[in-house]
Amino acid sequence: MNALAIDHLVIGARTLDEGVAWCEATLGARPTGGGKHALMGTHNRVMSIASAALPRAYLEIIAIDPQAPHPGRTRWFDLDSPAMQAVLAQGPRLVHWVARCEDIDACCARLREAGIDRGEVLGAQRETERGLLRWRISVRPDGARLFDGALPTLIQWTHEHPVDGMCDSGVHLQRLEIGGLPATAQAVCSAPGVRFADGPPTLAAILSTPQGEVRLTTC
Repeated sequence: MNALAIDHLVIGARTLDEGVAWCEATLGARPTGGGKHALMGTHNRVMSIASAALPRAYLEIIAIDPQAPHPGRTRWFDLDSPAMQAVLAQGPRLVHWVARCEDIDACCARLREAGIDRGEVLGAQRETERGLLRWRISVRPDGARLFDGALPTLIQWTHEHPVDGMCDSGVHLQRLEIGGLPATAQAVCSAPGVRFADGPPTLAAILSTPQGEVRLTTC
């Protein structure tokens, strides 16, 4: 079986400046890394939220890059959705999570067998101070997250991982609580630090921070 791991949390923002200000106010830490995604016309800021149990977890604040040309396709994470844009106009928030795997093609195939189309696997990259990061990621043509963000996007890193070059931010992910996924999807998406529950699709992340425990939710 191709085991998954929590790779990163996705915080959607109308602008990166709004996302960074939200991060400082909510989590008591400032993200310093990040870059541009030419493939999708987006840019991000990132910081480690790794813990002893989840050693390569990080947080990504992502927004549409106003200086980038339109990518010619629907952007990932529902960022082009009017509904998502209306939500982010009220402030940055947790919108999704990304799960790391060693064989992304096999994981996508298992989801298809469960009746869930996670999308095609695309190659992506961005420049960093440490060099070029490359990865493969599942993206639907419509850019949909699925299950209101509770079903993870899948990612497979080619060589280096972003957390390898990050300092401890003082913020550490404790667990994810996920509701509303069918049992067939839970069987594929099970990972250390993930707890499943019945009910409507929901995603919650519990973090320890310099300001105490913080619970981020998608609803």
